[in-house]
Amino acid sequence: MKFLILIALALSSFASAQNLLTERIWKISSRKRSIFFDQGVFHSDLKPGPKTLISIRNSYRSSKGYERIVFDFGSATPPKVYGHISQEDKKIRMDFFNTDLQRSMKSVSDVKYLKDISFFNIDKENLSVEISFKSDVSFDIFYLENPGRIVIDAKK
Repeated sequence: MKFLILIALALSSFASAQNLLTERIWKISSRKRSIFFDQGVFHSDLKPGPKTLISIRNSYRSSKGYERIVFDFGSATPPKVYGHISQEDKKIRMDFFNTDLQRSMKSVSDVKYLKDISFFNIDKENLSVEISFKSDVSFDIFYLENPGRIVIDAKK
């Protein structure tokens, strides 16, 4: 019986795996491009080094028509990042490499599109983040330096 459960779990992970041959893959840059994507894989090639996620903030700008989510890091540069936008799940999943989470972090507010943010420490060196949204939105993702930030602009 345990063997059948183990096989079912293994097969279910294959069913939800990303097919990189059909996904759009892009490298995020250090400036806002105002090109919004609703699916695909994104990454940065920033230099690795220990980082700490110190805060998350969000706000809605009605004049621009998007909600901005900012991940603030306690260093001059943000960490190396790999992420996937899932239109079906209305989620973004990201891995911050060589990053830990500051213990006393305030939660984000329920402004416009953002539903919630969950953190997972898969191992000691990497932080996985899952961002859920209330509706179908598209994203412009970029990073800023001095201080290091990852910025996600979400709009309908």
